[in-house]
Amino acid sequence: MRLYELRREEKLREARTWVAFSFNPQSVEDYVAVAQTEEYTYVRMVSSYWDMAASFVVHGAIEPDMFRSVSSEMLVVYCKVEHMIHELREGLGQPGLLKYVEQVVADWPGAEERMAGMREYFAGAAAASE
Repeated sequence: MRLYELRREEKLREARTWVAFSFNPQSVEDYVAVAQTEEYTYVRMVSSYWDMAASFVVHGAIEPDMFRSVSSEMLVVYCKVEHMIHELREGLGQPGLLKYVEQVVADWPGAEERMAGMREYFAGAAAASE
């Protein structure tokens, strides 16, 4: 598996950093506004990377506990859009958007609590930068 090598690729690292610290959509409108910028490439890169990685778990190529032990960043990505994922899928015409991520998160013990803490952290960070 080359998942780790892919994570280290320079452009994907840049994208992961931007999504983690600069991408904070509160609504579908916020998400769509980013879709009109060059940074949307980052959102697509990171989303597709994590959905691909999660698909390996869903289809049995990677053992779930092993994946969860090194993939908490996926929770960061998902917690930013979870509250509007169904609206995004419908509005963007992408019914499979983060489908595998959603499945892995649903089976991840303690994921909801961890994501709640992450959302709180990112809300505080966003408020501090204003």
